[in-house]
Amino acid sequence: MNNKTDMTKTKNKLPDKTNHFLTNLSDYLQTPLYFYGSIQRYDYYHGHSDIDIDIFTPNEKSTINTLSNYLQIDKKKFKKIIWQNDKRRMIYGYKKYYKNESLNLKIEFSIYNEKYKNDVLESHEYKTNLPLFIVILLYLLKFVYYKLQMIDSKMYRKYKHYILTDLINYKNHIFVVI
Repeated sequence: MNNKTDMTKTKNKLPDKTNHFLTNLSDYLQTPLYFYGSIQRYDYYHGHSDIDIDIFTPNEKSTINTLSNYLQIDKKKFKKIIWQNDKRRMIYGYKKYYKNESLNLKIEFSIYNEKYKNDVLESHEYKTNLPLFIVILLYLLKFVYYKLQMIDSKMYRKYKHYILTDLINYKNHIFVVI
């Protein structure tokens, strides 16, 4: 990790309504939201790319209940995840994909116990501070997929996975959704 990124702020500007929604959510949860993925890079496509958010808490179940209440979603829709990072540490958490049509907003929430915070943020920062050629490849891939619509979603995911694992040497992570 060359450059430390403040992951509680987004590199890409979000619409005021989205910022307001996320600020209110953070206040409601009484914890900061940590942004990672394309929202922190130049390959973010507003209206197409989702926003990846980490939430760290001493009590995942309580946070899931609070988040479910705020978003008005079923808490049973959160999926358990198990992740082995490149240091061979096991990380446990929960994921939920959320859509808000009125805000044109797509978010993938990841909820982890605070004890995993350093490992998770280190891994996510690694994928934030990418070499320029990787960001250019991601931008071009998204342009071809979102704007030109020349490839299908299966092909898009395959190429994106290849870029974000093989090309940046991120192969030693094992991620399972239960």
